[in-house]
Amino acid sequence: MLKKLLFAGTFAALLFSCNSESAPAEEATTETTEAEAPAEPQTFGEAITADGAISYQDLSSKMETEAADSVAVKFTGTVQEVCQAKGCWMTIASDDPDAEPIMVRFKDYGFFMPKDIAGRKVIMDGYAFVEETPVDELRHYAEDAGKSQEEIEAITEPKKETKFLASGVLLLEE
Repeated sequence: MLKKLLFAGTFAALLFSCNSESAPAEEATTETTEAEAPAEPQTFGEAITADGAISYQDLSSKMETEAADSVAVKFTGTVQEVCQAKGCWMTIASDDPDAEPIMVRFKDYGFFMPKDIAGRKVIMDGYAFVEETPVDELRHYAEDAGKSQEEIEAITEPKKETKFLASGVLLLEE
């Protein structure tokens, strides 16, 4: 019994001393690191790098050139809007105001994006493809985006559009 009590007391003292000594050291390290280190991009989904990423315009050209059902590609773009319900999809805008935005969803519904990233640059890795989106799905996306009831009801035709299934996304710093 005495051995158990002595062991428990020693363990508690060791635990207490480790916690009290390491906390100030961690705080000092964190402060120094935050001041010195440049901000890193945030990763969502599979870890990816920026290497080999092409522009929105180059993606459009690649889709036309390859004329395949889908194209494996890594591309960069600017977030136009994000699902305001969960962050489960986003649209990527082109620098060309006449170009349609690309609808991006996430592989296996496995990750979500922050809802407040409109206007931010991202790099995505995955598959681009062209698909016709039915009216009910378009209305669902409009509802998720917070569109008015009038705007939702104005959607009456399916839409053939470029979509992207992302396995990983890098959210670049502002």
